[in-house]
Amino acid sequence: MRILNACRDISRAYDNGSFSLEGWRTYIDSEVPGAGALCEEDLRECLAGGLSWENDYLPVLDAAYRAESEREKALGSFRIVTDGLDERISSRFGKTLDAEVVIYLGLCNGAGWVTKLNGETAVLLGIEKIVELGWTGTDDMNGLILHELGHVWQDRYGVLTRTFANPEDSFLWQLFTEGVAMVFEQETVGDANYYHQDRNGWAGWCEEHLGEIAGDFIRDSATMTRTDQRYFGDWAMWHGRPDTGYYLGTRLVRFMMRHDPFDSILSCDICRLRESFGSFVKSIT
Repeated sequence: MRILNACRDISRAYDNGSFSLEGWRTYIDSEVPGAGALCEEDLRECLAGGLSWENDYLPVLDAAYRAESEREKALGSFRIVTDGLDERISSRFGKTLDAEVVIYLGLCNGAGWVTKLNGETAVLLGIEKIVELGWTGTDDMNGLILHELGHVWQDRYGVLTRTFANPEDSFLWQLFTEGVAMVFEQETVGDANYYHQDRNGWAGWCEEHLGEIAGDFIRDSATMTRTDQRYFGDWAMWHGRPDTGYYLGTRLVRFMMRHDPFDSILSCDICRLRESFGSFVKSIT
């Protein structure tokens, strides 16, 4: 596994403390070649979906520059978490991963995402989103990195990406893959009840409302889109709580693991997944 800190000098992306897109392009092309096009493509999709550059993006990017102490705290946590990361994973799963983990200044593309960078698998960690969310401590960083590596794990040892003609299957597959990544976190940490999102009683509240979350997810999935879904991402709220899809997905994968080992479900096809999800929902409602 290769580790890259691309946040040592983000000042090139700013003009007198204000974010400059042109300056950012110079920065990203120098520090993380190939990432700029990926970030800007994602940005265009989100803006087309109704988000505002002036209201939703610039304030986050400007705040990240001003929050120097929080950036340094996040980078310190990044160093601690990535030190010996290969050994932590191999000691639990008996296998390692070939991937690059990069912390960088993005365009609010997410605190973490898995993509192909110059043909190689990469985990990109956006310092601006990490600071905005307050995920600067070692526990948060640990959960964030392990979650994204969980997606890499499924891509390497199973099937991560499938394409479907209908939204129901697309969102069910997303629920499954996010659940796989969450369970990978838990297994690496050694705690089946570990959730990096668990603040202010989040996990207990999700458990209390699990049946309702599942029911609404089923009803919504026929018509929801990436921009109006309520289950995935800190901006997506189900009854005022974020990330409920991650909890639901974790419980689904744990249900599947009652009958099959973790690695054996990673190549699950959509027919089997539909059947498993149906059985799971019956068990909680």
